[in-house]
Amino acid sequence: MPALATLPDAHGHFGPYGGMFVPETLMAALQELTAEYERARRDLSFQQELDELLRNFAGRPTPLYFAERLTNELSGAKIYLKREDLLHTGAHKINNALGQILLARRMGKQRIIAETGAGQHGVATATVAARFGCECVIYMGAVDMERQALNVARMRFLGARVVAVTAGQATLKEAINEAMRDWVTNVRTTHYILGSALGSHPYPMMVRDFQRVIGVEARAQILEREERLPDLLIACVGGGSNAIGLFHPFLEDEAVRMIGVEAGGEGIRSGKHAARFQGGRLGVLQGTRTFVLTNDDGQIELTHSISAGLDYAAIGPEHSYLRDSGRIEYDYATDEEALRAFRTLAEVEGIIPALETAHAMAQVIKTAPTLSKDKLVLVNCSGRGDKDVATAAAHFGI
Repeated sequence: MPALATLPDAHGHFGPYGGMFVPETLMAALQELTAEYERARRDLSFQQELDELLRNFAGRPTPLYFAERLTNELSGAKIYLKREDLLHTGAHKINNALGQILLARRMGKQRIIAETGAGQHGVATATVAARFGCECVIYMGAVDMERQALNVARMRFLGARVVAVTAGQATLKEAINEAMRDWVTNVRTTHYILGSALGSHPYPMMVRDFQRVIGVEARAQILEREERLPDLLIACVGGGSNAIGLFHPFLEDEAVRMIGVEAGGEGIRSGKHAARFQGGRLGVLQGTRTFVLTNDDGQIELTHSISAGLDYAAIGPEHSYLRDSGRIEYDYATDEEALRAFRTLAEVEGIIPALETAHAMAQVIKTAPTLSKDKLVLVNCSGRGDKDVATAAAHFGI
């Protein structure tokens, strides 16, 4: 077995997962993107420009915050939060969007498209497109537009055209479908800034690499604060970019346990969830082979999560490989558990998390009390909760 941190192979495979499963019309664009990314990652000037933008435009490095009151409340392990919610635009998505807009510029692509679920990737893409003077079109499910109205307005203020997708469930999967249709039609002039570590090669690798800054920083910060590595890392997993960004720099540290948290929706037995490892099977969806929620006939199952960013039928292929290898554990949190965690973090630490992040916090609340007080838990606070306040307020009757 190759070292976990060295994958994918030259063809974009993580063991049996990954690859390139796209229409022939997109193969040239993907091959161009792969070649340009390989040149860019070896180009010192590219790395320097990206580092400068991450520092002075996005606001890196983000703090590693000791959640003292939550630690005392749970009376278990010491809890640290990696504060990606403090980045410009409010989530980790800006890390990847900045990297990809620089690639688009290198390839001479002036038209940018993207999909978005919770809206944070759409806002990040609209932001970098405005920064570099590019045309921007964002595809978003009509259901998600209703529950993420704040982010729709933000994208429009940033100059993006937001296209409502009404097909199917009108959520993230359908938004990706429409973005891919656009790309096929306008492939010569357009770059698709895919927002998570999924889709066809090179996206799972490329998005992971742009998000690794989370784990690289967190590793250095915890060593400085505690003079040792954490015992446990926790992150929510939709497509999986914030989680793989935190986890990847720790993969070779065998003593560091890792848990990815999927969306349990209304419960696994209800069938209304998006926990791919709780009911999924090997399949191909939107360019990659990975775990997918399908029925016995191979048709994509309907999904549900109160969190728009986790409401997706597939998971990034690297996560599937890491789950098979046993290196990362995957659990889930239900809507109710996430909402309770949302309120707990707000009331105890003064931090209102995104509902995506609240799934990771639910795992912290479940796990930290079972650990001794000398253990260290580091959780990725992947986004802030401004966009979800109306949803949570309606639930709690505030």
